Amino acid sequence: MGKIAILAEKPSQARAYAEAYKIKQKEKTFIELEPCSTFPDGAIITWAVGHLVELKEPKEYKKEWEKWSLGSLPIILDKYEDKVVSKMYTQFNAVKKIFNDPIVSIIYNACDAEREGSNIFYSIYKMTKVKKPVKRLWINSLEVDEIRKGFNNMQSNDRDLLMYQEAKTRQISDWLVGMNCSRLYTLLLQKKGFKGSISIGRVQSPTVYLIYKRLQEIENFIPENFYEIEGIFKVQNGVYKGKAKIKTKVRAEAEQLLNQHGIQPIDGGQITNVSNKTKRIQPPKLHALSTLQATANKRWKYSPAHVLKLTQSLYEKKLVSYPRTDSQLITHNEYDYLKDSLQKYQQLSGHSFEPVLRGQNKRYVDSSNVGEHYAIIPTKKIPTEKALQSMPADERNIYFEIVNTTLAMFHKDYEYDEKTILTNVKNLEFKSVGKTELVKGWKELFSREKEPQNHDEVLPVVSQGEMVQSKVDIIEGTTKPPKPYTEGQLITMMKTCGKAVEDETEIEILNSVEGIGTEATRSGIIETIKKHGFIEVRKNIVSITPKGELLCRAIEGTLLSSPSMTAKWEIYLKKIGRGEGSAKHFIDNIGKFINQLITEVPNKINTLTIEAEHFTKPVAKEIVTCPACKVGKISLRKNFYGCSNYKNGCKQTFPERLLGKKLTEKNIKDLCTNGKTTEIKGFKAKSGKQFSTALRLVEGKIEFDFNVKN
Repeated sequence: MGKIAILAEKPSQARAYAEAYKIKQKEKTFIELEPCSTFPDGAIITWAVGHLVELKEPKEYKKEWEKWSLGSLPIILDKYEDKVVSKMYTQFNAVKKIFNDPIVSIIYNACDAEREGSNIFYSIYKMTKVKKPVKRLWINSLEVDEIRKGFNNMQSNDRDLLMYQEAKTRQISDWLVGMNCSRLYTLLLQKKGFKGSISIGRVQSPTVYLIYKRLQEIENFIPENFYEIEGIFKVQNGVYKGKAKIKTKVRAEAEQLLNQHGIQPIDGGQITNVSNKTKRIQPPKLHALSTLQATANKRWKYSPAHVLKLTQSLYEKKLVSYPRTDSQLITHNEYDYLKDSLQKYQQLSGHSFEPVLRGQNKRYVDSSNVGEHYAIIPTKKIPTEKALQSMPADERNIYFEIVNTTLAMFHKDYEYDEKTILTNVKNLEFKSVGKTELVKGWKELFSREKEPQNHDEVLPVVSQGEMVQSKVDIIEGTTKPPKPYTEGQLITMMKTCGKAVEDETEIEILNSVEGIGTEATRSGIIETIKKHGFIEVRKNIVSITPKGELLCRAIEGTLLSSPSMTAKWEIYLKKIGRGEGSAKHFIDNIGKFINQLITEVPNKINTLTIEAEHFTKPVAKEIVTCPACKVGKISLRKNFYGCSNYKNGCKQTFPERLLGKKLTEKNIKDLCTNGKTTEIKGFKAKSGKQFSTALRLVEGKIEFDFNVKN
């Protein structure tokens, strides 16, 4: 049969695979396994490091494309070629050597089981020019049992090849839009006085535009007064409030209604109806990546990219299932192992309760609708107390959010009593609604976290026909503008194409909308538009920069600003992945779109006015003389403090942030003039615990000094 070559996506994944078997030898670029029942002639595991291969740049096709010019556009090719990433030749050559080794008879694609994993594998496979059969590993967990089960049940690569086609089409279309449109808009805007460059992306540009539209709504919002009629009612057992069924912009209409019924400010009334209804709220759905990102941002202000990184770390520790999933469902197999491990999860979380079995509830368990990956759930592996304590605090938070959301599926519904009182004051009806909690249910799993205050009124015990003393008044309110997005809400915004959705039920109704990007790429897109300087995030609130505003004004009215068009593109890409769409058709349409922009955009840009002062770099504020060269001045650069004499070789720098704490100008001044600071609070250790320390400057480097106390 011959040896099997296995390509993992990254070294950590390769190590996890190897740990499930007996290792023969470990080298820098591969791990060799002993023969076993799964691999009778042995196996060699090697790895990519993410992308070893990327698309060539325009200048590598034609030298004249190196220089940006409008005359060179459009840059559209008949064939798009790959190249090895410049710093990755060593690993690529190791993979190539293994793939082409005569003792290797078959190659296993064991990269992440999604479209980019397929793209990484086949881009490398094709560059090695090997012609050997390929099989696909498809697993959702890096647990030993799952790995062994997966390698014993390898799949054909039919679906894998379609996913590669989808991913490659996505990659080429993004390359086409980026290479052509970035040049087009940058050159045209530079003619108008803009200094710098503009990055255009098939997905990133409409994302920025959605943020811009929300901020425009806020800026253009005109508050309006409205008027309601409120009654405060005194009964034997207490006091309660109610409102009449009127909300008007004209105060006179509310006054007219009161006059019509002859109601005085202090008047009598009677309770005409009292109804009680017990309501239930089911446990939340299991987490997909986007819901986990949104929840963690709301609770702890973690960025979506950070949540993905933390969840990926938990996956590599074999504690949770595959993170880049858009499913909130599991199959009966996962449900069964979760049920069997329930007691262990309860002990872990510190909550003991009698389970409710929901194996037939399709809100959680639906094998026919799971798709490529199931929801993010804990694995059978239970971390020790020591392992939990050694986890960074933010990673531990994410782990318990996943565990508790999974436990919630087995918990009772949350139950409350909703009481409605109808009060009649001279034939004008007032409605009062109050809630009383009956069964905490699944909510007790999350009670340790800060929950928003419950403003639902607790109504007194009353009876139908009871007389009341009423105080009736017209109350004035003001309409409020929409709120700016938080960073976590950007994920939901992208998923729903900007529809203002907070409620989980409404999100479920919109689940047919493909949205912008994919579950796996959305957090990366947010990081990209931050990096390009289109948006800023401060205290978790997203704002648009002058550069971002300029981008949006420039692309307004084109398909680059259309989230729905981007969503339709994503839908067609998925069709390619199912074998129902044509890659050539998609790329040809992208080419037509680019040609249309080249024709129409110059006239659009000519109408724009650019305030150049918004795009000039501010002069860095000088803080103190450099302690190293004694010539330059230390000032804050982009994200560090540096010496102005760096062009002459001075390498003195200080971080702007140190272990989660922002160093102030005073801290830097103290270090440079006194060689030390006073005690500073708020540093964060790897464990997540905060500590205080003074800082010392020793040979140009910062050291901690725990002996100084303020």
